[in-house]
Amino acid sequence: MTAMLTDIEQVRRAIDSANGLSNAHYIDPAVHDEERHAVLNANWAGLAVASDVPEIGDAVPLEFLGQPLLLIRDKAQQVRVFFNTCRHRGMILVEKPGKIEGAIRCPYHSWCYSTDGRLVSTPHVGGPGHNTHEGIDRATLGLIEVRSHVWRDVVFINLSGTAAPFEEAMADAIERWAEFDQPMYHGGPESAFTLTVNCNWKLAVENYCESYHLPWVHPGLNSYSRLEDHYHIEAKGHYSGQGTLVYRQLKGDQGQVFPDFKGLSDKWNEAAEYIALYPNVLFGVHRDHAYAIILVPEGHNKTTEYVHLYYPTPNTDQTMRDTNAELWKGVFVEDVFVVEGMQKGRHAQGFDGGRFSPAMDGPTHLFHDWVASQIADHRDNQARAAE
Repeated sequence: MTAMLTDIEQVRRAIDSANGLSNAHYIDPAVHDEERHAVLNANWAGLAVASDVPEIGDAVPLEFLGQPLLLIRDKAQQVRVFFNTCRHRGMILVEKPGKIEGAIRCPYHSWCYSTDGRLVSTPHVGGPGHNTHEGIDRATLGLIEVRSHVWRDVVFINLSGTAAPFEEAMADAIERWAEFDQPMYHGGPESAFTLTVNCNWKLAVENYCESYHLPWVHPGLNSYSRLEDHYHIEAKGHYSGQGTLVYRQLKGDQGQVFPDFKGLSDKWNEAAEYIALYPNVLFGVHRDHAYAIILVPEGHNKTTEYVHLYYPTPNTDQTMRDTNAELWKGVFVEDVFVVEGMQKGRHAQGFDGGRFSPAMDGPTHLFHDWVASQIADHRDNQARAAE
């Protein structure tokens, strides 16, 4: 009942009269559970990156919103996601990252699955020495696959199975960055890092969407990419964020820079863009590198941020890659006190969700509006189902 009583209509008004999502959407476990179904399960949510499983047979067990999942690269080089659960008695199949050399073997009764999910062996299922039984149809008992799609190395999943095809749902973003639809290479272990923040996942999205906070939270960045050098990116119902017109390339000790992505238009000589692709993936693109941040909710008040950096060629300078990763980590760490402070502030009983600056908060308001729209659709669907 708590979740159903939240007021989302205040969020859907025009920005100059709208309030943000109410406190319950950040501090109430019941509302978080509603959003899990309405927002995260029902849409294409970021889970991991394909670079986590670079070779055939690589497998990584993951948990997303309480669901046990298995990320694997099969023998056809396809990245797939399955529920990490044996079809026999529900045993977890893979406990830790590793390489599947032969088959995925259940440690309980040794049922075995191929890397594409087919059930290939059921030892003694028909009694000692009998590995088949007429009541066990292997063809229908493969691993349950989760709908997935890889874009910009991020593995997106749709747990509900009801979202439009990824290429359709994300067509606007794909078109916007069509110039970057070319090979890119993960920078390696030093180009990946994790931040755990004590806040609701939405606060990380909201903060990322806007440049309004730059002068006070990122004074170093703002010293050369000022507030007035930024512009809003607003694609209602899909993504929002910001861009800068004065991107400054990192230079090495000898003045060297990273190579550029090929064939980019002149716009990208000094521009860079940063978007939050709804619901939970943050992207950045520059002429010479890119990054992705996957926000994984660990509950209503805790989020893990998985950050990955990419380059146009596989053999860029290691020292420069390390420096670049440290620079970005420093920027993202500067945001931690903000998102954690907003989480604490959401416990104030009199707080009404806050107001938006009509001039500066457009991208953040669009995210609030999108979340509210997903909740409204979910509630409508539940009401129809109950009739």
